[in-house]
Amino acid sequence: METKRFLEKVASDSPTPGGGSASALAGALSASLVAMVAGLSSKKDNKRRKEMEGIKKKALVIQRRLFLGVDEDADSFNGVIKAFRLPRKTERDRLIRIKAIQKAYQKATVTPRLVCRQSIQLLEYSKLLVLKGNPNAVSDTGVAAFLADAALAGGLLNIGINLVPVTDKVFLKRMHSLMTDWAKKRNHLMGKILGSLTKIE
Repeated sequence: METKRFLEKVASDSPTPGGGSASALAGALSASLVAMVAGLSSKKDNKRRKEMEGIKKKALVIQRRLFLGVDEDADSFNGVIKAFRLPRKTERDRLIRIKAIQKAYQKATVTPRLVCRQSIQLLEYSKLLVLKGNPNAVSDTGVAAFLADAALAGGLLNIGINLVPVTDKVFLKRMHSLMTDWAKKRNHLMGKILGSLTKIE
């Protein structure tokens, strides 16, 4: 989806694409900046060339995956809407509809979970690049970290929102455990990154 068209669709009255898609895009932008800084760093420091080239390659993989997530998140929420529109005239209809809604809400957590996982990795790369990357691109690294942090925060929020109607206790327990783990990692990594950026300033 072209950037201008995406922005227009987000600004429209349609519920999709929404915050989940925007979070995925923020993560993709972060990955692009990580790749850029790693590329610049590989040219500047021969000793770290292999390491930086590896980061660039992995960041581009994340970028492509999260970009696909922009549309995937919108599709999953459209699935929730579709489930709610199922017929409910008979008891059988109602049972089928309830089951479909539950399944749709659980599926709607898939892309936000992807965003969270990949954003954690981008924060790891950002932390390393602040310390070892091209110092002339440290502001770009900082923006990459902030975008990854925003993507992660959005991912966590969207998982939480989609869990509200879910009744599967096993699924809920697993999701809450993941969310707690990601939140802890987020706080730790951003603390390190902000500490390093403050010293540079």
